[in-house]
Amino acid sequence: VYTKDGDRIVIIASFAGGPKNPPWYHNLVANPEAIIEVGTERFRVKATVTSGEERQRLYNHQAEQMPIFVEYQQKTTRQIPVFVLTRID
Repeated sequence: VYTKDGDRIVIIASFAGGPKNPPWYHNLVANPEAIIEVGTERFRVKATVTSGEERQRLYNHQAEQMPIFVEYQQKTTRQIPVFVLTRID
């Protein structure tokens, strides 16, 4: 699942509210450049973990579209990470 913030793609490392971040979170932190597919497009992006007000705004936007994300945050004590993916090619 993803949302958009302008030209950026937003993804959330919810792991369904599990106690730990999903494995792909660690992969993106270690190697922030990735290739993604959206629809029929395939392109390179740079992943950045958001924080503070930006993180909350983006998380809330996703939760408005998919209320299950409110439940995910309630299920865990960790702050669920939010990435923005910026196209680099």
